[in-house]
Amino acid sequence: MKSCKYADIRLGINETKYANAEDGKARGVGEDASISFGIRVLAGEMGAWGYFGQSIGEAESNSKRINKIFTQGINKAYARAIANANRKAEFKTVAPSLAAVNLARIDVCNDTVNAVFEENPRNVLLKDILALCTKTSKGMRNVSKDVQYTHVDVHTIINREIFCSTEGACIDQSYALTQGMLSVVAQKAGGIPEVCYDYMGDMRGWEVLNGKNIYKQSFGDFALLRTRETLELAEAEFLQTTSEPVVVVTNPHFNALLVHEIVGHPTEADRALKLETAYAGRSWLFRDFNDNELGKQIASPLLTAYSDPTMDGYGHYKYDKEGTPGKRVNLIENGILKEFMNGREFAAILNHPPNGSMRATEPYYIPIVRMTNTVFANGNNPPSEIISEVKEGYYIVNHRIPSISESRENFRISAQKVYKIENGQVTKLYRQGGITADSKDFLMNIDAIGNDFEVFPIPNCGKGQPMQVMRVGNGGPTLRSKARLTGR
Repeated sequence: MKSCKYADIRLGINETKYANAEDGKARGVGEDASISFGIRVLAGEMGAWGYFGQSIGEAESNSKRINKIFTQGINKAYARAIANANRKAEFKTVAPSLAAVNLARIDVCNDTVNAVFEENPRNVLLKDILALCTKTSKGMRNVSKDVQYTHVDVHTIINREIFCSTEGACIDQSYALTQGMLSVVAQKAGGIPEVCYDYMGDMRGWEVLNGKNIYKQSFGDFALLRTRETLELAEAEFLQTTSEPVVVVTNPHFNALLVHEIVGHPTEADRALKLETAYAGRSWLFRDFNDNELGKQIASPLLTAYSDPTMDGYGHYKYDKEGTPGKRVNLIENGILKEFMNGREFAAILNHPPNGSMRATEPYYIPIVRMTNTVFANGNNPPSEIISEVKEGYYIVNHRIPSISESRENFRISAQKVYKIENGQVTKLYRQGGITADSKDFLMNIDAIGNDFEVFPIPNCGKGQPMQVMRVGNGGPTLRSKARLTGR
């Protein structure tokens, strides 16, 4: 094709088995397989992207039909690239910042990556998945008459995706994923309902729900634990809001959502460059090339944060959706902002090395910059010691719901549980509370970091237009800082 500078294609197959139940009764069970593909073409005198993606039905899955669909997709992607390049050229006089797309160079790879599991998701019987859902939701409901509602959803998946490019890359990657989700509502007589929603999962096989997970519990035991905690909260006093910051100790589960919102999203390069603002917003770390936080102190010297797709977690992979090898990206080192997660186009704009952070929910979605396993680094202090040093403060346990400013410069995140700390001891339990602070203030005020590093699954991170819901890994150790309490 004339003036075509680059093209790639991703072909993916997704095999899923699932079931769900409410209050011990089956609500759904099934299995599904889908095929889809996505094509990117970079073309035109003023290089621009054209994209085409599509799901392929069973009737279209023979080789002749697929070849025809691919050819049509390539032609459409190319036509869109040319049209976009021409429009950019037309607007160049009134928008001088418009420029041709350039891709930073990478090592071209040919590789096969096999899924890792002990119990193959393909071999799990639907009746066993449904039995786990019904037994678990019934067990939750039977804990107490004050449990008003329970819901359980389980699925186990094999994903395979083949990536090929005009540069010569050919990468065949397969990954397994197994997840259990629960929700429970508890209400004491005459009281206000308490709701808990949580999940466990990993990029492994059915063994995940039998105890090989971050919680080191079976899914059934995990569900019962969350049910008992919800009942306990239904009797607790509501947390009161404070007007001034107080000492807070946040546990690893809570910090999973904290690092996700105030470090992970703001260090995605497309957001920082304001090239993905429709739903995701901007970044407090990068206002423009002359006004940004790169190389500056944005957190306590004790704090380091990084994103690493090579480690275990929901953000794990060997190659990203551009065929770039994934690697650890040091976002914050000893409190200093060092780098952004990027793709090849954004690496070229920032003059940074590509670091393999382009992801897409399905092959038919266009890849965008997404966090991977994004975490606060481990520290040296036992959590019990961190708490024992607090004369008066609060222990913030497990995340619930975030409310974040567009550029992530401040946050409000609710917790599943909040405890009072008095003279180094965890005492009274409160419900429906959380913390709020300016992001930089919170990070700068960190004065202790635990040695209890953990990575948790986040299955529902939304970004993009059209919206893509991505699974990511987030976590870290216990932290101590200052923030205002939110509550009633």
